[in-house]
Amino acid sequence: MNTTSRRWTRRPEDSTWGDWGADDQLGRLNLITPAKVLEGLREAREGRTFCLSLPLDCPGNRVLNPRRAPPRVEPTMRGDKPNMTYPLSRDNAVLTDVICDDVVTLALQYSTQWDSLAHMGQWFDADGDGKPEMCFYNGFRAGEDIVGPLDYRDETLPETGRASGAWRLGIDNMAATCVQGRAVMVDIKRQFGTGPLRIGYRELMEAMKAQCVVVEAGDMLCLRMGMDEALLDVYRTQNEQALEGGFAGLDGRDEALRRWIIESNVAALISDNVAVECLPAAPCNDARYPSHPLHDLCLFRLGVHLGELWHLSELADWLHAHGRNRFLLTAPPLRLPRAVGSPVTPVATV
Repeated sequence: MNTTSRRWTRRPEDSTWGDWGADDQLGRLNLITPAKVLEGLREAREGRTFCLSLPLDCPGNRVLNPRRAPPRVEPTMRGDKPNMTYPLSRDNAVLTDVICDDVVTLALQYSTQWDSLAHMGQWFDADGDGKPEMCFYNGFRAGEDIVGPLDYRDETLPETGRASGAWRLGIDNMAATCVQGRAVMVDIKRQFGTGPLRIGYRELMEAMKAQCVVVEAGDMLCLRMGMDEALLDVYRTQNEQALEGGFAGLDGRDEALRRWIIESNVAALISDNVAVECLPAAPCNDARYPSHPLHDLCLFRLGVHLGELWHLSELADWLHAHGRNRFLLTAPPLRLPRAVGSPVTPVATV
């Protein structure tokens, strides 16, 4: 029995499950081929680089998510003494080197980050037996492939004896690809200003046409909303008023936008806002619907990784000033097994 038939007999509508093999864990990263990397390299004309990461303790406190605390950096211990500016000696008499060594406690999705395909799944009847299961991209299962410490104490889930985490679809799969290729910038702030605007297909096409943006299969699409600048203001001042009023995001319920994401074969969606999409999402009249519709489409169905809270404004302004919108993007996450997300320090080269 092949692994596809073991995991699912039917796949969600508009999904790519099985398109790159029964055990695929990369989704549309498969579209970033060697030829696509070369297309990205050809965009590096001046050798200038931009850091697309916010400081990993930005914006501070628990401003964006009460469950995610800022990183805490501390010395490791050498016996009962902190291993920071610690004097080493060759023997008891001669002092020589001074050493520093530290450890971090880090919420992996606190600041600039990638979502892995294990970040969000859905209840879905993958077996076609009328009983939905907790599934993730390509039919990988909760309690078997992505394991929680309690798995909600669901007695129907198999006992694995495994430690908690994403044994399949984890962020380490993404890291192993190096995540390097051509990226394309759409400057939503420049087109519409800042504010809580839901960006649907019409608005996205308006911005792309005005900025002469063309997105091709395998491109990574970056959306500058302007929230990164407000987050840096909060970081510097600890005055949360800079975030009042909200910022633009994609309208995950807009059917035309969803169809464009499906048909464009975009490899990744990246933004400087909290979730790429607007949350809470627009109301829906269906009896059963996802609370995060774009996460459902991208992570669960299509295998499109999401980049959130990136620092895009400086790059977007430079690209506009030089009449460009494409660049080489290098953005591997931490190669951390079983993690469902990761901080990232992306580099744009123009």
